Amino acid sequence: MRLAGRIDLVGAGTRLLAPVVALLFAFGIFAAVLGVEGTNATDAFSQMFEYAALPDSQVDILNRATFYYLAAVAVAFGFRMGLFNIGVDGQYRLATLMAAALGSASFIGWLPGVLRIILMVIVAMVVGAAWAAIAGLLRATRGVSEVISTIMLNAVAGGLVAFLNTTDHWGTRPEGSNAVSTPLLPKDSWLPNLPLIGGTEAGVFAFSVVAVIVGVGYWFLLERTRFGFDLRATGYSPTVAAASGVDAKRMVVWTMVISGAIAGLVGLPQLFGESHAFTDSVGGIGFTGIAIALLGRSRPVGMALGALLWAFLDRSSLILDLADIPREIVVIMQGSTVLAVVVAYELAKRLSRRMQRRRVGGLVETSQKEQPA
Repeated sequence: MRLAGRIDLVGAGTRLLAPVVALLFAFGIFAAVLGVEGTNATDAFSQMFEYAALPDSQVDILNRATFYYLAAVAVAFGFRMGLFNIGVDGQYRLATLMAAALGSASFIGWLPGVLRIILMVIVAMVVGAAWAAIAGLLRATRGVSEVISTIMLNAVAGGLVAFLNTTDHWGTRPEGSNAVSTPLLPKDSWLPNLPLIGGTEAGVFAFSVVAVIVGVGYWFLLERTRFGFDLRATGYSPTVAAASGVDAKRMVVWTMVISGAIAGLVGLPQLFGESHAFTDSVGGIGFTGIAIALLGRSRPVGMALGALLWAFLDRSSLILDLADIPREIVVIMQGSTVLAVVVAYELAKRLSRRMQRRRVGGLVETSQKEQPA
């Protein structure tokens, strides 16, 4: 027991140190690029933090973090089983379009707003799950890599969205505008934003509560249920899991289905709380979710911190334009952060294993010496 406690303490220390070192490395790269541009890094950081501290910025950071977090959880669910769901972007775009089109349809206008919202959420999850299930079935029955199939499905989903969101089908073009979107949702289907931040009239998406529930459910399902144990076991070793009675192929399909269902929620915070219609601007968040899932090591709290960091960098980059600093530098920092974290965690894992082997070897050698000849 004492040995296990020591080993866990060493492993936890290295895992905590890894992201700190990685972030310092990323900030160092950011400062170096700013130096090449002839800008003082301290001044740039100061402006970014001051701008992010404004009430409007705090609301925007929390709102961005909401859909970033949902996208990260969707990706992480596949990661925990060794699956790489790159199709979150296509899954949530198609799901958001279907939910928006249904919610604005006249044939369900008799439904109360609450029931319409619930129906839209269910439809979004079903559409996302069904689209991801295609990749899961291809992997389970034909051995097709989910990386390839989800990339292809992203393209197909993008084509379907572009086809359906036109004035010939589900889209409308407001008078005097070139933008095409689905009709606005009835006002009783709008979710009121939460006044959590003082000093501003802007509010935090009410759907952020759902994001918190999803995070808790993700943790409970993976860490406290038999299904979660089987999923993680299959991810560690499909052969061993199959030998213990786990149907690995069925786990692949179910993992992709649940991942897709969560992905279907990604576009709903903006749909219910801001745009109230599907627009062509929806998209791109799925790939950000991959970065945040890697950054947070597929852990609920880690991904929440990663989503807040990403949202902070996105929001604070706006002030760089006003200071004549290329905002693309923030993109460099985001990419450097993910790369540094991945490398740092791998090094930390190897260091932890080496220290464990040395400690166990030392204890074994000591016990052998203490045995009577």
